[in-house]
Amino acid sequence: MKKPLLLLTLGALGALSHAGAGAQVLKNHNSNAPVNFTADRIEVQDRADRVVVSGNVEVTQAGMTLNAARMTVAYRNGSGGGSNGSGVEIDRIDASGNVVVTKGNETARGNVAIYDLNSRLITMLGNVSLTQGANRLTGGRLVIDLTSGRSTVDGRSSGGGVPGVAGRAGGRVSGTFTVPQRNN
Repeated sequence: MKKPLLLLTLGALGALSHAGAGAQVLKNHNSNAPVNFTADRIEVQDRADRVVVSGNVEVTQAGMTLNAARMTVAYRNGSGGGSNGSGVEIDRIDASGNVVVTKGNETARGNVAIYDLNSRLITMLGNVSLTQGANRLTGGRLVIDLTSGRSTVDGRSSGGGVPGVAGRAGGRVSGTFTVPQRNN
């Protein structure tokens, strides 16, 4: 049975917003708040069990914003008790094209982001940066574990063959941290 486009789309985007729960970069995100999105185009590929949102994609919820050129949501029809109430269970969300996730003064950037809802991991690849105020880490890959709240940046330069994912020379992580001013 085909699901209504609006229910499926809102469910998929709502699942994306749950990525913020527990992660350091998106700490204290209210995943129950309303979800809003804009894009130039949406395509439901029912036979492939996916929805593709493209063209200046912007998803907002409770002060968190995700921007990307394109987002693909892979789903399966569940037993009627899916996380979004429509019986559709979201398995994975892929965002590509200058992916930026922001909340307050915290930002994560990368060429590609993969959110695996089953393992509760967000992986960002290619030209990755993680900033909080004036503090910044850069590398080839960022993994956010939503269960533990742990974020890891490493220098891996391979993007697994993903187009547009450039490697970093030397495969190193670099960072800048501000130091509180002390009176001697």
